[in-house]
Amino acid sequence: MFTGIIEGVGRIAALEPVGGDVRLTVAVGTLPFDAVQLGESIAVNGVCLTAIAFDAASFQADASTETLSLTTLGGLAAGALVNLERAMRPTDRLGGHLVSGHVDGVGRVLSVHEDARAQRWRFAAPAPLLKYVAKKGSICVDGVSLTVNEVDGEGFEVALIPHTVSHTAFSQTAVGDAVNLEIDLVARYVERLLGERSSA
Repeated sequence: MFTGIIEGVGRIAALEPVGGDVRLTVAVGTLPFDAVQLGESIAVNGVCLTAIAFDAASFQADASTETLSLTTLGGLAAGALVNLERAMRPTDRLGGHLVSGHVDGVGRVLSVHEDARAQRWRFAAPAPLLKYVAKKGSICVDGVSLTVNEVDGEGFEVALIPHTVSHTAFSQTAVGDAVNLEIDLVARYVERLLGERSSA
């Protein structure tokens, strides 16, 4: 599990085909990897991947064919910036919200508008996901825990403060770019429970 609080911004150093999969080498920049162990989970733009090799400067992880087709990882190129977060520990503060690292769908940046103290970002989202998106609720976009300001039949809007933009890959994200979306786990489980109750 993750929190959606990005620990650092990495850069795709290499993409190597391995059968139908792709092996990503991610340069970690200033992210401290001294405590990382082989097999540990790391979220890359919100996608949970397993570290199969690492050193002080980078780590490697394999993305399956399914992961590549269902997330934005399949469209990454060498040099792309990515949001990184290591799996949370039981003693960590939950500064964002519970994030599984299992992407529910791919959205797209529709617009970015500057306000006095923040940027208003509007995202298109697949229609089946929008029923889980609620005003003032949580959503994970490219691994970042965000609060929904507005939602309608086409998508949703969030506000990004300057710190969030400058400390995540949003600093290089533009209108038209694809983004990974993960809905709030609580919303998903509530719907499942209500569905079982109505069918009982």
